[in-house]
Amino acid sequence: MRIAEIERKTNETSIYVKWNLDGTGYGAINTGIPFMDHMLTLFARHGGFDLEVRADGDLDVDCHHTMEDLGLTMGHALTQALGTKEGIRRYGSFLLPMDESLALVALDLSGRPFLVYDVEPPADHIKDLDTALFKEFFQALAVKGGITLHIRMLSSGEVHHVFEAVFKGLSRALAEAVSPDPRVHGIPSTKGVL
Repeated sequence: MRIAEIERKTNETSIYVKWNLDGTGYGAINTGIPFMDHMLTLFARHGGFDLEVRADGDLDVDCHHTMEDLGLTMGHALTQALGTKEGIRRYGSFLLPMDESLALVALDLSGRPFLVYDVEPPADHIKDLDTALFKEFFQALAVKGGITLHIRMLSSGEVHHVFEAVFKGLSRALAEAVSPDPRVHGIPSTKGVL
């Protein structure tokens, strides 16, 4: 079973993540940030992951520490759940429309973290959440998850739709990358290691 359970505690946040890569799309999410709860719930659903997330952060300061630490903890859980990465597809991409918004997400579970983030949010905030913090989340996820991650917004409109397209696209691309490929024996790399 490709399941990981990670707890990360700092002076700023306490984050718990349990991630089953071979789930049914179940999400039990409570980050203290309602919009992020919505994004991670649909991420679990559209990726076919079972995902439990609890976060207690210094939201009285702002959302930065919680958003970044969510990415770090989820990336760690992904790495642990994947283990040696034997037999996986490794690459995934998805072009996802959400009404007027269109997101392209492409990734490689290469072990070489890199983020290309070409998203210009049409608004600075969603309620109290600074939309610039999504880049911090994705950067942290890529670093701890060892992901080469490209996120491009090809068409945008309403800010909610922009990030819904991104998260759904990410979940579909990641589901493809972690899925077993019956043609792959061992590590999917000519180097023999990822």
